[in-house]
Amino acid sequence: MHQAGSSRIREPRTLPDAPIEAVLLNTAGGMTGGDRFETEVSVGPGAAALVTSQAAERIYRRSSGTARVDTRLSVSGDGHLCWLPQETIVFNRSALARSLAADVDHGATLLALEAVVLGRTAMGESLTDIAMTDAWRIRRNGRLIFADTTRLEGDAASVMNGAATGRGAIAFATMVLVAPDAGRFVDPLREALDGMPGEAGVSAFDGLLMARMIAPGGQALRAMATRAIALVRGAPMPRVWTL
Repeated sequence: MHQAGSSRIREPRTLPDAPIEAVLLNTAGGMTGGDRFETEVSVGPGAAALVTSQAAERIYRRSSGTARVDTRLSVSGDGHLCWLPQETIVFNRSALARSLAADVDHGATLLALEAVVLGRTAMGESLTDIAMTDAWRIRRNGRLIFADTTRLEGDAASVMNGAATGRGAIAFATMVLVAPDAGRFVDPLREALDGMPGEAGVSAFDGLLMARMIAPGGQALRAMATRAIALVRGAPMPRVWTL
């Protein structure tokens, strides 16, 4: 394990049969224009790990530049990796460029979640000037199997009010499962998310499942994400999610 700058890792105690757990911390308390964070996680054959974060990340108002967050994941053999950071809260007049690149072997499993909340929900903050890009690229045995980019520029509140975008939602999340049996979770996930205070879509193809969730606020999105992850993992969320 290597750590540098304000990026820190802690390894809480886990049960003997539970995967290794790593909790990411940003001792700077947030990010702004010009900050850059890089995280790389590799899981080998026969190994299992869960990576999460201590708290929600905050992207603050910038004076110049763009905050960058680059994540690289690799899962080899029959390894198993859960990438489950808590949500990212984007402030007005902020700029964020985030990327997630993953390489997964044919028999390996990757469960990844990224969530975004547009503004501080409790304060009724509305984002009228932001620049945000969130790009996913996942490869299995070197072949690209998932590519997705979300981009919000300018008045995010107006964009999310559209009937074909967010219908007024201010929080959204993407969950991806890459596993040989990923398709078996489609119907259970749809049933579990039906009726919750938000909207969700779930689909799967050739060992890859994707769930997209939108919600009217951060707490509602967290409830949806928690239910989805718990169903797929067959275990509750990491303890730091409930502290």
